[in-house]
Parts: sequence; structure tokens; C-alpha cells
Amino acid sequence: MGTFKLESSHMGIRQNLRISATNFTPRTVRISCGLRSGPRKPMWRTRVLSTEAIQAVQSLKLAQKSPSRLEQVFSNKLSRLLKADLLDVLAELQRQNESDLALKVFNFVRKELWYEPDLSLFNDMLMMLGRNKMIEIAEQLLLELRNESLEPDARSYTEMIGAYFKVEMVKKAMDTYELMKASGCAPDKLTLTILIRNLEKAGEGALAAVLKKECTEYVEYPEKFLEEVERTHPKRRSLRLV
Repeated sequence: MGTFKLESSHMGIRQNLRISATNFTPRTVRISCGLRSGPRKPMWRTRVLSTEAIQAVQSLKLAQKSPSRLEQVFSNKLSRLLKADLLDVLAELQRQNESDLALKVFNFVRKELWYEPDLSLFNDMLMMLGRNKMIEIAEQLLLELRNESLEPDARSYTEMIGAYFKVEMVKKAMDTYELMKASGCAPDKLTLTILIRNLEKAGEGALAAVLKKECTEYVEYPEKFLEEVERTHPKRRSLRLV
């Protein structure tokens, strides 16, 4: 490596300083903060939480076992948040799988003056509820969605289908799939993947075969798609003795 030659004059004294480039070793510094020391999944939003939003999330979690304290957090902290910060609080609670708190914040959001019915908010809640096997609440939310003059889209139905499979309610999952098609929503690759893999897992090979045939109606390259499903989620095969 080369060297850098620096000349400096101080109080009439001329100095030559030679600094070897090899003396400089780049270092990476990792800074971590937060209440939890364990790894956490990255946020789905690119937006960084504000200090107010972070404090609100922490306050909600600390107060969730005390109804009176929780009410104070809503009235003193959440009511003062900007719209973007309040929505970030909701998204962060969903990300941390704080289902009870997320439900409370979701209902709080819907009472705000600036609130307008938003299908994506409902779909995010359906995903979280399905993940936590909170089927009855998810079904109720689907009804409330319509009460706000919204109509389920492909993602809404897909989240419900996944939720039903989560609790092994195969018939309800298939009923939702039929309702999805009847409503004019075309199932996408995610919908079909969830259906096929879970039907095969449940031992419903005949139903899975029907779904595979229907792929020709909804997928551009059905054979390639089914190969991908099989490669990603292979069936269990019994060993054959030669």
C-alpha cells in the first residue's frame, strides 16, 4: 500500500508526517436499540416510525393488561397522533402479532374524522386474524367490510381461505373459493397455491385435482405453475423397494 505525505508548519517547525494507508482498517459498527434484544422481522413499510409512533406502541404494550391505563393511552397518546403515525402504529402492532391491541387500534382508526373506508386496512387485519386462528372475528370483519360500502377483492377471499385451512375447515375454505369466483374475483397464483397444497395436505386429492384443472382458466402457463407448486411444496412420497 502507498503512503500519504502531509506537511504542516507550527511555530516555525516544519514537520513531515507519513501515514501508511495500511494503518487504516475500515470497521463496521452495528447499533441496536429497542426494548427487545432478539431479532425482529423487517417492517413491510419503507417509512420509518416516528418517535411518537414508537412511544405509542410501547405504551400500548405496557398498558394492555390494565383497561384503565389502556384507555388513558388511547385518550392521551393515540388521539394526538397524526394520521400517518396512527396507521404506522397499527401496522407495527400487526407486524409484532399483537392481535388484541391491533384490533383495538383498528377500531380506533375507524372512528377518526379523517377515516375513509380502506380495503387494504381490512385485508391486513384479515391476514393477522387468520394467522392467529381468530376465525369468528375475521368473519365478522368481512361483514363489517361490506357495511362500509366495500367489496372483498381477491386478497380478501384468499386471506379467508388461508384462515379456514389454518383451523382445518376445508369445507368453508372451498365455499369461500366458490363465493370468490361467483363474485367475479379471479383467483390468482397465491390463491391456487394455498388451495392445492392445503387440499393435498388434508388428504383431499380429488378436490386438489379439480383445482389443478381450473388453473388453465386463471393462470397463463398452468403446467409451469403446477410444476413450481410441486417443486416448492412437494408431496410426501412413500419409498419404493426395488
